[in-house]
Amino acid sequence: MVERSSHLCQTSLQILLLFSLSQSFRFLSFSLTRQQKRLLFLFVSRENSTHTVFLTSPTDFSPNSRLMAQFQNDELEYVVDDYFDVAEFEDNDAFAENQLRGSQDADSDFEDDFDEQSKVKTDTSAMEARNGKDIQGIPWERLNFTRDKYRETRLKQYKNYESLSRPRQDLEKECLQVEMGKTFYDFHYNTRIVKSTIVHFQLRNLLWATSKHDVYLMQNFSVMHWSSLLRRGKEVLNVSKPIVPTEKRPGLLAQPLSRVQISTMAVKENLLVVGGFQGELICKHINQPGVAFCSKVTTDDNAITNAVDIFQSPTGSMRVMAANNDAQVRVFDVQNFSCLNQFSFDWSVNNTSVSPDGKLVAVLGDSADCLIADAQSGKAIGNLKGHLDYSFSSAWHPNGQILATGNQDTTCRLWDIRNLSESLTVLKGRMGAIRAIKFSSDGRFMAMAEPADFVHIMDTQSGYIKGQEIDLFGEIAGISFSPDTEALFVGIADRTYGSVLEFNKRHHNQYLEAVF
Repeated sequence: MVERSSHLCQTSLQILLLFSLSQSFRFLSFSLTRQQKRLLFLFVSRENSTHTVFLTSPTDFSPNSRLMAQFQNDELEYVVDDYFDVAEFEDNDAFAENQLRGSQDADSDFEDDFDEQSKVKTDTSAMEARNGKDIQGIPWERLNFTRDKYRETRLKQYKNYESLSRPRQDLEKECLQVEMGKTFYDFHYNTRIVKSTIVHFQLRNLLWATSKHDVYLMQNFSVMHWSSLLRRGKEVLNVSKPIVPTEKRPGLLAQPLSRVQISTMAVKENLLVVGGFQGELICKHINQPGVAFCSKVTTDDNAITNAVDIFQSPTGSMRVMAANNDAQVRVFDVQNFSCLNQFSFDWSVNNTSVSPDGKLVAVLGDSADCLIADAQSGKAIGNLKGHLDYSFSSAWHPNGQILATGNQDTTCRLWDIRNLSESLTVLKGRMGAIRAIKFSSDGRFMAMAEPADFVHIMDTQSGYIKGQEIDLFGEIAGISFSPDTEALFVGIADRTYGSVLEFNKRHHNQYLEAVF
């Protein structure tokens, strides 16, 4: 995890990396001290990989301005500006309420802001895609370059973020040669009614599907529910205003929170768990009003909650595991939200995932090595060597024998826990780190997402040598299979083309699609 002291926070200066679809410019939003009360906007030209900085005051343009007039650049068509810093809102509730689209009412339908006409313009169906419409609704016919040309340019210019500068010339030799071009999941629908957003550029577990019709995602200061059946969005959690936990009992270390920047989330067994930028942990039962538990689990200055996991212990009890930048992993009991265990490691923990039987936990962080630890004691029982940079994602195959780890060295390594001396297989992305990994519940497919543009679906039954590549444009906020494996959802974070895409599993009876 990039330390807040060096990258995300310069004293009181908080840097949020925001990405637009434009490859010629990158947009970063700075929030200064409360006294200064102003934003600075930095635009970085990437012509020939030479960075030229333009600095301008926000008084020069409105927050929603596309800045076309200032830069005279046809490629700079859209700018990401849906990200806000918490401190900027503290003395300006009216501005916050306006930017959050009236989200105080947690029961109001987000869809109310969109009429049927806007749906037609922004959303894309499978039939429209078959008739030639871009699945993200990007009007390539109106741009001065084709999709293929833009893809070619982006592949050449994209710079993968690296924390460790290690030689990587031999990495390609290790990687499995995958036969791409397969289609396991077909495009079904893309909606811009709800839009994923990202707070930290390295954390991409911000979308979860609990059924093929129910998806939860982070959007600014809210967790939204998207019904793919009703095509409606609804806010289920608002963290822009004070949050008071409903669970109150002696010894429970709960405390009110407010203005939480969501860094990670998980949804399982009717429980929503959210992690925050200041070490917050929020637990809400989806079918109950209010928030059951919320607290800051650490007071450390470098306290980002990097990952949360909901799992079942060997005794059958539900647990929540939180991994933080303070090098600690904490385990909570879902029944009463008491902290059962706290494990310490030598580096910031970026990701944890518990094995299907609840006995083992994968621990990944600011180290090239990954650990397998006992989920009850936290004691390391295996050291996974092979990655060249920091890891941020992991997932267990449902059989509990295979672990997948995603790394900033652009690879996903598969490990057989019966022999941890070396990785079983190495899979490579197209252009960036592997920041999200998910297995389908039947173990047939594994999906892995890069920071932007590419999601790869691997057929595990083929030994991972057959794959499907989903080619998109935009930052990927999260991926999730539905529990029945029938759908794969992808969250895209972008000011204009931010969306949720749905892909449906291909069956032999594809002729039925023509009827609908």
